[in-house]
Amino acid sequence: MRIAIGSDHAGFELKERLREQLATQGHQIRDFGPVSKEPTDYADVAAPLAEAVVDGQHQLGIVICSNGVGVSIAANKVRGARAALCTDTWSARRAREHTDCNILALGSYVTGHALAADIVDAFVEAEFEGGRHVRRLAKLAAVEARHSEGHSELPGRALDEGNERQAEAELSPMA
Repeated sequence: MRIAIGSDHAGFELKERLREQLATQGHQIRDFGPVSKEPTDYADVAAPLAEAVVDGQHQLGIVICSNGVGVSIAANKVRGARAALCTDTWSARRAREHTDCNILALGSYVTGHALAADIVDAFVEAEFEGGRHVRRLAKLAAVEARHSEGHSELPGRALDEGNERQAEAELSPMA
């Protein structure tokens, strides 16, 4: 299977272990980075990875950050991406079987390496069941289409240049 994997700096070590595990199992792996523990913003990795999965370059993707939330949000901003943050094997399997999720999100500070390896195996081995779930996915696609047409701005506080600089100054390098 062709699998894309990527993380921010907090997920680097887990990404490296999972990449090795998947390659050993015979999967074709594309590493979206990073190549070190230097600070990396999760959106800079998760969004291009999700685009590559949606475009069909890879069958599945795996994204990792400290708690899995940032990478899952970033990946899910890509139309057609269905990223699931999973902390157990049952949820990972169910995400593929019922929701046809194409991206697994993991939190490296939340999930130990051995459990993460089992979660990845469950996600990769599971297959979409189809049937009644196709109707449900069509409804999700309709919601996605409704909320992405003609909406270039998201609700919430916009970061202008001054606020962005202030936010960056308040964050530690490992934030």
